[in-house]
Amino acid sequence: MSAIAENIQKYKASLPQEVELCAVSKFHAVEALKEAYDAGQRIFGESRVQELLPKKEQLPSDIEWHFIGHLQTNKVKYIVPFVSLIHSADSVKLIKEINSCAQKEGRVVNCLLQLHVAQEETKSGFTIDELEVYLESGEWRNLTSICFCGVMGMASYTDDEAQIREEFISIRSEFDKIKQKYFADNTKFRYCSMGMSHDYAMAVECGSNIVRVGTGIFGERIY
Repeated sequence: MSAIAENIQKYKASLPQEVELCAVSKFHAVEALKEAYDAGQRIFGESRVQELLPKKEQLPSDIEWHFIGHLQTNKVKYIVPFVSLIHSADSVKLIKEINSCAQKEGRVVNCLLQLHVAQEETKSGFTIDELEVYLESGEWRNLTSICFCGVMGMASYTDDEAQIREEFISIRSEFDKIKQKYFADNTKFRYCSMGMSHDYAMAVECGSNIVRVGTGIFGERIY
């Protein structure tokens, strides 16, 4: 058994049954993805459109492609025809563009609302206050080609475990709050995407039900 296959088995064994594993395959070769696929992995996360498109062409059609990075509005049209879930709906402008492109394709695209709770300016997303204002406005209810399926967030990149835990708890708390207030009747609104290779265990403890693991599966990236 390959190292990648062993890693996938290890993660799947360590995760509760209701938690999904998204294998973050950005910067990794198609051969590595094939190994993961052969080990039973079907959800792969990419963060660059120009890397995702050729990979999609070379790999089996039953893969669920998740887009997990910052998505530029001018690239939306390229992934809307096939993407399973966009984790990074991080602005009103992007949400409108996804809806517009999805409408032209005649499909409904599943998205997660990206929250910004980390102490780093480089991370994008809605602050909790901004998201509350947007949802309260109700304008999203007119978007018929986008389906909000939950939230995604990242903790600060720090060694302070108390801070990381606090940020994960705030993301999960916001998920619960808006689920109850705006999406109570939407059975698809069920994802709280938090946690990566270095902090996924804590994220799961705090209520994540989809973790994004790259290095822990594929090893260090080749840039």
